[in-house]
Formats: sequence, C-alpha cells, structure tokens
Amino acid sequence: MNEWFYRGDFAPTPTDLPILLLGLLLAYLCGQVLAWVYMVTHSGLSYSRSFVNSLVVMPVLVDLVMQVLSNNLITAFGLLAVFAIVRFRNILRDTLDTTYVLSAIVLGMANGTQRFTVAIVGCALVTLVFFFLWYSAFGSRHRYDLIVNLHWARPLTELAALGRLLDRHSLKTHCASQRSNEGYEGVDLSYRILLRDTNRVEDLLRELGELHGVSRVTSLKAEDESEL
Repeated sequence: MNEWFYRGDFAPTPTDLPILLLGLLLAYLCGQVLAWVYMVTHSGLSYSRSFVNSLVVMPVLVDLVMQVLSNNLITAFGLLAVFAIVRFRNILRDTLDTTYVLSAIVLGMANGTQRFTVAIVGCALVTLVFFFLWYSAFGSRHRYDLIVNLHWARPLTELAALGRLLDRHSLKTHCASQRSNEGYEGVDLSYRILLRDTNRVEDLLRELGELHGVSRVTSLKAEDESEL
C-alpha cells in the first residue's frame, strides 16, 4: 500500500513527496502570515471573514496548481480551459485587498515552483511593508480636524470678528465655501479648521453660537468623513 502511494504518480515527472509537502506547508504558513497581517492592519469598512480565510487557502491552491503544471505546457493549456468554465466574480471594495490577493498568489507560485527561499524572503518583506504602511498611516492626509458650517448675517466687511474667534482656537483655518441665498440675508460659510486643542471643540462651538451675527452652527469631525 505504501509503495503504491509513493509510486502512484504516473506523470512524466515523478513527484517528490517531501518537496511537495514542504511546499504546501510553506504556502499555508505564508497564507497564515498574510491573513494575520490583514486582520491587524485592516481599517476599512469591507472586512470579511471569508476573505481572510481565502488568504490562507489561496497560496495552498496556487502551490498545487504550480505543482500540477510542473513546466508542462499541455497541462497549462488544459488548466486554462478548466478555469474558463468556472468564472470567479468578486468585487473588492478596497484596493489594498487586491494587493493581498496578489501577494497570496505570488507566494503560492513561489512555493509551487520550489523557490522556497524566495517565498520566505518575499513573505517577510511583504509583511514588513504592510506593517509599515499601517503603522505610519502612509498616504493619509491630516489637513484639518473639524468642519464648521454656519450662517453669517452681518456684512462681509465685518468677517474679521469671526476670523479672530477662529484664530484663537485653530492653528490653520480655511474657508472652503461661501454661498449666498436670495431668500434671506447673509451668507452660508463652511470652514476647515486645524484645532490647537482637539478637546476644546465644544468651547469653539459655544463661542460661535454666542457671536453676534452667527446662527445655524453645525460641525463635523474630520474622521467622520470617508477617505477613499
């Protein structure tokens, strides 16, 4: 029975069982590393447990695919025909998820072609890159802390009073929009504010409400906006 198992592969190139098991094990471990990195660093709204599981399984499946191909062109074309029958349609909402999928595929290919050193070094490097991007918040832009919308009923020449109040609470203030309506006097203003102290938002809103000529004050924190 054991002899049949070890010699049961009648392909042109016989399978080296220890190498096959080593490749599958490393592919599984690489998938586990990617999955754990994804769980720790994920910060979007499209988290899916099934996607995390797929990151573990995908390198193993790709490893098996590469083992089956084994530099055989005919087998490769046959495999393409099989995959043409089954269509995989899954819309990834986060572009970083696509990067994880590609990483899982590449690591599976490296293990399947018995490039174990490349797989180990590549997995370690990709993991470090993902952790660096997550820890450093690379790509995010912290330009302001608060969005303040208000109605200014006084003449525009007296906006300096509003500016002085905002300057007391902010390091930087930017008037993003100014709209006037024919139905009522005054203008609607929208400010982007980088606060001196993020714990004093209520003080700022209270002083704005008490300032003569200011009404309909609303605010929105910067983190409440979606960053795409």
